[in-house]
Amino acid sequence: METVLNGLTPEACLVYLDDIIIVGKSFEEHLSNLRRVFEKLKEAKLKLNPSKCNLFRHEVNYLGHIISADGVRTDPQKVSAVKDWRRPKNVHELRSFLGLCTYYRRFVKGFSSIARPLHRLTENKQKFLWTDECEEAFNSLKAALTSSPILVYPDPEKQFILDTDASHESVGAVLSKKLTAKNMSSHTGASVFQSLKEITASPEKNYWPL
Repeated sequence: METVLNGLTPEACLVYLDDIIIVGKSFEEHLSNLRRVFEKLKEAKLKLNPSKCNLFRHEVNYLGHIISADGVRTDPQKVSAVKDWRRPKNVHELRSFLGLCTYYRRFVKGFSSIARPLHRLTENKQKFLWTDECEEAFNSLKAALTSSPILVYPDPEKQFILDTDASHESVGAVLSKKLTAKNMSSHTGASVFQSLKEITASPEKNYWPL
């Protein structure tokens, strides 16, 4: 599908396998992009299933995310299971929980640091011993994912803020932007890049975030 719609992404549409989301800053632009996509599909002799098409929507459910003019948020139906998720009793159950959380990790500030105690339990030859630290991490992730976080779209006209940090275990960086007159940056609404990388050399950790 990427090949068929080559030249239209990402300005007119976004594509993942056979899922297409068509965008537009106005109704006229959206309608124009819709026609362009239809023309490309027609040229490739591809047909759409009308029952699976949602046209002229202000928000859509796309790959487990709710996308609208306000930004991107988690799909309530997907994360509802997190709220009642029982404490994992073994590595298999823990990996299932972490798998869902990792898919939505961009919505959780400091995800890697919070989830670290849980990831340690999944390491090879690691005895599965649930500690208070694991319980705290487990509950923190559940709370973060069920708090309806939203990621807003970056505005190139507004100031961006790059925060970096390093510790003995990891380094991290967050690119955010101002959301209020008080120069407050929202980790759920403004975080557009977040990473955490294991390091070992002390001098090296001072340069990794940059």
